[in-house]
Amino acid sequence: MSNKYAIGIDIGGSHISCAAFDLIEKRIQEHSFAESKLDKHAEANIIFSIWSKTIQQAIEEVGKKNVAGLGFAMPGPFDYENGIPLFTGENNKYEKLYGINVCEALRTLLLLQDDIPIRFMNDATAFAVGEEWVGKTKGTKKSIAVTLGTGLGSALIENSLPVTSGDSVPRNGCLWNLPFDNGIADDYFSTRGLVNRYNRKTGKSVSGVKDIAFAAQNDEMAKKVFQEFGNDFFEFLKPCLEKFGVEKIVLGGNISLAADLFLPSMKTALANRGLSTVSIEVSELGETASIIGGARLIEPGYWQEIKDIIKEM
Repeated sequence: MSNKYAIGIDIGGSHISCAAFDLIEKRIQEHSFAESKLDKHAEANIIFSIWSKTIQQAIEEVGKKNVAGLGFAMPGPFDYENGIPLFTGENNKYEKLYGINVCEALRTLLLLQDDIPIRFMNDATAFAVGEEWVGKTKGTKKSIAVTLGTGLGSALIENSLPVTSGDSVPRNGCLWNLPFDNGIADDYFSTRGLVNRYNRKTGKSVSGVKDIAFAAQNDEMAKKVFQEFGNDFFEFLKPCLEKFGVEKIVLGGNISLAADLFLPSMKTALANRGLSTVSIEVSELGETASIIGGARLIEPGYWQEIKDIIKEM
């Protein structure tokens, strides 16, 4: 492969991060990581300008002539097949990008030839693909990757490919919108869910998971909140684990940084409910997994396998 580098790009709610990934050596090229903050409500030309300048930094590190393509890990709602944002404002981000062809905009700004592919995948799915390729679930036939943060992201992987349809998985392979307690999973297994749980039980008011994790050093109620979170999260996942036949769970997202506070209760629940063969790992790659998953879209063989699945996302 003459052009052996794919530029993997992760689009977050308030930032863009990217890096050049060596498709042959399967590693991120040293010094190629670039990141920029941005206003998710800015005008389209401003957002695209920041995106392109950040991506350009990664391209310059390896040389444009060596770049095989660009692969995005992108939050939804998004037309992943055609590269068109569908943000209407309900998600409180990127509403000014609605309906704009991202490929055309960036190809112009980056001066990319038409034969350089620009491809897109859901960000949670990209995280799962990256973990399966070079991370914690590498070599696992059936796995689930879960990101616990602002919201609940998830993707089910079988033989390296995301599973988005069929009787063994929820619709589109998504968990966030499934019912739980008096609402949906996203209301409980997210930053706001954990904060609400703590505030309700203690009568206190904290703004983030870091505050609760800090309190857990001396506060028994904070410890209990995390323990209940882990147990409840297992109970929520259990039907999916059994139906899909999950062998390994990998956790990412900001809440996973406090995994030592809720992972023991998850593992205890797994053992008590007859699923002790299912292992749980915390991602070491972090958001880099999403960058790597995006980059994999440029690997020719993998693209042939996943391109029809992308249409269903």
